[in-house]
Amino acid sequence: MPDAVEHETGDLLVCPDGHGRLLWGDSGAWSCDACGYSGLERGGIVRFVEQAHLQSFGTQWNRFDVVRDDEDRRVFEVKTGVSLDDLTGLRVLDAGCGGGRYSRLAALAGAEVIGADQSTAVEKAVEVCRDLPAARFLQADLKRLPLEAASFDLVFSIGVMHHDRDTRAVFDAVARMVRPGGRLAVWLYRRNTWWQEWINDRMRRRAAGMSDEQLERSCRRLAWWGGVPVLKRVLNKLVNFSNHPDPELRLCDTYDWYAPTYQHHHTTRELEGWFEAAGFTDLKELPPEKTGGGYRWAWRQNLIPGSGVNIVGTRSAD
Repeated sequence: MPDAVEHETGDLLVCPDGHGRLLWGDSGAWSCDACGYSGLERGGIVRFVEQAHLQSFGTQWNRFDVVRDDEDRRVFEVKTGVSLDDLTGLRVLDAGCGGGRYSRLAALAGAEVIGADQSTAVEKAVEVCRDLPAARFLQADLKRLPLEAASFDLVFSIGVMHHDRDTRAVFDAVARMVRPGGRLAVWLYRRNTWWQEWINDRMRRRAAGMSDEQLERSCRRLAWWGGVPVLKRVLNKLVNFSNHPDPELRLCDTYDWYAPTYQHHHTTRELEGWFEAAGFTDLKELPPEKTGGGYRWAWRQNLIPGSGVNIVGTRSAD
């Protein structure tokens, strides 16, 4: 039999094709007798997929130490529109949990949390939440989550869906996890002006041809630019790099921009349409954390590379 943690997680698992609960078998896997869908426990995590095109995130989140409690709290509340004080007793899904920093906050706030990610970043999430039994993790494709539909009070996905081949397919699958009356918060990359998109496409094509060592050197150089006052205010509107004051986070964020295979950019109206089609109401566009008048003006004009389109909505009870 699986160990206690694995067994508790296994009790939540269902076939994504609607065949009922997954069963523990002698082969050491949770599986569906009807279709063969299965997940193998390894390292205390039930894994249903390999990381494939998301390998860079496994590398990124297992390498960098990005937990910063005060900043993470601010980001969570800004990008979900939900106060951590309101999470007690809720069932929460972190869809694309990465290294688990937001799952950790939700569990500390008293929520029952399931974190799912397609990459080996879940290994870092388990480590970050090792003293929080209310936080459990799966390595799974967000488009085929082995979880009961309409069973979560709050589902959030921060900066994840746009890294799949098909952002909309991920959104639709994740939206099904929200119970009637529950809330969904999604943050995606914002589509910038045509000339910024043109420059970014060419920069990312160049990065895609680099070896891991070359890409890291390039990201380190860009991250260094992000610490130079003049460059970080002007040049990163043309060539995207992080200007975060923390050097480690600056490097992590810059790597996060150039390493992934897929990176789609979206508009507010586009994301609103997805929410509406999925049966969500009371939609609210969440503004960025930065409040300066100049920044907000540039954000509204789609001039800030790396900024987001951020919507929260409530699933209709109908």
